[in-house]
Amino acid sequence: MYLMTIMLSMFILISNLMIFISLMLNKKSTNDMEKISPFECGFDPHSSPRIVFSIHFFLITIIFLIFDVEIAILIPIIMIFDVTNLNKWFIISSFFTIILILGLYYEWNQNMLNWTN
Repeated sequence: MYLMTIMLSMFILISNLMIFISLMLNKKSTNDMEKISPFECGFDPHSSPRIVFSIHFFLITIIFLIFDVEIAILIPIIMIFDVTNLNKWFIISSFFTIILILGLYYEWNQNMLNWTN
């Protein structure tokens, strides 16, 4: 146990020493002219290059992704209708469909499906 502690402390010391040496030998500066110059356009931007991200758009995208995955799960349920036990198939598909309907109702109730916000 003692040997393992010594080895671990040596590994940590050597890795920290290598990080410190690489930071000291780094030739890059924070105000490098190539980094602060405009990229390929020839003019300085007057505003921030980043635009405000719409959370509403993100939520609609996530909802679309969830329903897309649900459709991908529903298609095999329909295709195995002929080869499975009818009672088990009905119980599983009904349970899954009820969960989907409850999720849709919850999203509708939270006004997450409004496209105009």
